[in-house]
Amino acid sequence: MKFHLKDLINYRDIVVQCHDNPDADALASGFALVWYLKKQDIDARFVYGGEAEVKKANLLKMIDDLQITVEHITELAEPELLVTVDCQYGESNVTKFDAENVIVIDHHRVSGELPNPSDVRSNYGSCSTVLYELLTAEGLDINENKRLATALYYGLMTDTDNFSSIFHPADRDLRDMAKYDESNISGFRSSNLSKEELGIAGRALQNAIYNDTYRYGVIETDPCDSNILGLVSDMLLEVDGVDTCVVYDLLDAGVKISVRSGTITTKASELAKYLAEDMGGGGGHLTKAGGFLKKDLIEKKGVAYTSEAIRKMLCDRMEKYHSESEIVYAGQKEEDISQYQHYTKMEVSVGYVKVTDLAAAGTEIMIRTLEGDVDVTVEDDLYIILGVDGEIYPCREKKFASSYRISDEPYVYPGEYPPVVVDNIGGERIPVLPQAHSCVAIGGTGIYARQLDHRMKVFTTWDREKYYLGVEGDFLAVRADDLTDIYIIAKSIFERTYKPD
Repeated sequence: MKFHLKDLINYRDIVVQCHDNPDADALASGFALVWYLKKQDIDARFVYGGEAEVKKANLLKMIDDLQITVEHITELAEPELLVTVDCQYGESNVTKFDAENVIVIDHHRVSGELPNPSDVRSNYGSCSTVLYELLTAEGLDINENKRLATALYYGLMTDTDNFSSIFHPADRDLRDMAKYDESNISGFRSSNLSKEELGIAGRALQNAIYNDTYRYGVIETDPCDSNILGLVSDMLLEVDGVDTCVVYDLLDAGVKISVRSGTITTKASELAKYLAEDMGGGGGHLTKAGGFLKKDLIEKKGVAYTSEAIRKMLCDRMEKYHSESEIVYAGQKEEDISQYQHYTKMEVSVGYVKVTDLAAAGTEIMIRTLEGDVDVTVEDDLYIILGVDGEIYPCREKKFASSYRISDEPYVYPGEYPPVVVDNIGGERIPVLPQAHSCVAIGGTGIYARQLDHRMKVFTTWDREKYYLGVEGDFLAVRADDLTDIYIIAKSIFERTYKPD
């Protein structure tokens, strides 16, 4: 059953609860939900349990400056409805209070049975983003209340290591669309670091491990706030001879990592995902990223949960990542296709958008998709193709005419996140799908392709600053009519769209 905020208006006695020892994301999420309920003439309480009240200076300032009414409680009379935000009912980090009905709104990994309905979006970087999406779905603009916009922005910022660990385009939407109070954010940030935490950073930097061959650094810190990990990794990246780095700490539940990259040949988001592979999750953007490796999954890989073993594992993964990644630059020379096979495109239904239907020619735009952000300049002959999985790639009119046949069928988008275009100058957010039409991929001159047996990063002719990643099993493709046009096609997409001659 899909959850909507309007489902809550059937209740009158509502309590909103966040996890014990709340952080900024928990406070922002509860604040947003109470704000919505008040607009429905429902006076809900916002509470948290546990042994201690909030003491961290930045959180106290957040509560005071943004006028967040939240109570620390040890007992609760059974309400008609209890809504937990940024946590899951019954988990160890949230005091369990009895309630007639329970709903969970969260962004963490699901660890048990959830009440129905609930809304848990584990691929989101913050619960603030979940609330932002839920409010937007109700036709509400968070910017009508600057305190609310500031709270949600700060909640996302702190839960994603200053936006470095953003996993989902919805997180980027909240980051870019919130009209927050800059003075509030500056005040919260200036009170975020204690003298003890500064000491943690100093001690960690003295114990860095460096690899001169692949120019990376690795540091373990004492258990600390995500902001401290980010601070240490930012400082480590400034060291001469360090192009990429990972800073981490061991917690009871797992290993928290902060990743940085100062070179276009490594995306921090991709490196974080690689380091966490099979043991958790990671993500972010080009230069800053983060992730979490779960203790139980680490141990299932046969790695002891000790400082020495974790250090060796991360160092080994860093070296393997750098040593096994091939870098290719398209457009520089014709590819030798002697080891390639020729393939023809199947007649599959996809979508297309003429970019001038979205913005005027000459406009600098960003195409926001689940796969990432792509910057392009709008030109009269530029098209966007929406592939079989909802993936997006640009196409010139000449190649469009030879590779696709326009269809009268209505277009149905198959992806998870509807792509949008953002005007890089004006900031306007333009949905793509209302201008999308159907077309059918046709054979054309086809492509030459070979399957990869290792990691490969391809800088295409479309974007010299950001590469496309191919892993073992994916395909390296070359257009038959232009042997300098090299790109990556994911295995799952290739098998559904191409056939060998």
